[in-house]
Amino acid sequence: MEATEPLRRTETGEAPHASLLFIGTATVLIRYGGFTILTDPNFLHRGEEARLGYGVRSARLTDPALEIDELPRLDLVVLSHLHGDHFDQVAQERLDRDLPIVTTRQGAVGLEQKGFRRARGLRRWQRLRVTKGDQELRITSLPGQHSPAPVGALLPQVMGSLLEFGPEASPSLRVYITGDTLIHRRLHEIPRRFPSIDLALVHLGGTRILGLKLTMDGADGVELLRIVRPGTAVPIHYDDYPVFRSPLEEFTREVKAAGLEDRVRYLRRGESVSLGEWREGR
Repeated sequence: MEATEPLRRTETGEAPHASLLFIGTATVLIRYGGFTILTDPNFLHRGEEARLGYGVRSARLTDPALEIDELPRLDLVVLSHLHGDHFDQVAQERLDRDLPIVTTRQGAVGLEQKGFRRARGLRRWQRLRVTKGDQELRITSLPGQHSPAPVGALLPQVMGSLLEFGPEASPSLRVYITGDTLIHRRLHEIPRRFPSIDLALVHLGGTRILGLKLTMDGADGVELLRIVRPGTAVPIHYDDYPVFRSPLEEFTREVKAAGLEDRVRYLRRGESVSLGEWREGR
């Protein structure tokens, strides 16, 4: 694992909350350890179309729980990949061009072409250390596979992300964001390297385009929980677009059948949870 140079922010002080807010699709606002982080910004409204590449578009079925202008001051964005339902035209037009965005190397090139000056691209297993005053956050790029080979060459590179807050020797919270991935062999390396993951944000939806499955369905989501073994999982990225073919209810049934109900927390769009209380209550 290779650490990059720190990406420094000048502001200091604790964030006002230690919380996770589910905005919709894969868009989540995380406030913890003095940092305010946004994932995969998708702020399109019901009926507006996400551009998925190669002329494919999909009209959103839901509204975001928060408007982009209602966001608090952000320290950075973590972007699993540069796709229209993860970084839409609203984000492209309205986000600060100097906001640090951590993503794949391919995604960073695309963002730089769009005028985002502080995009940082990571290789698989590469780590970025972020400091803010005396607070520290480490972001590690984890393996993701968006489609079966060889179709993957036609889709954007995708990564999972591990966020580790606090000292390296004893992080206070580890959050795994799966990104748009299918089940694949490299996922088994994650628990070997990081055996104690507190929280996993699991991208579901069973996305299908031209007959190909591109994200995990309900059964895949349960398989990921068995592989990675997070303390708690929160399902996201479901029911927002017609190309998402696996509804949340499918994941719920699979979780119940597997006897893993105590390991899953369901959040409605717009619902938040206290990360401090949540972790202490595990």
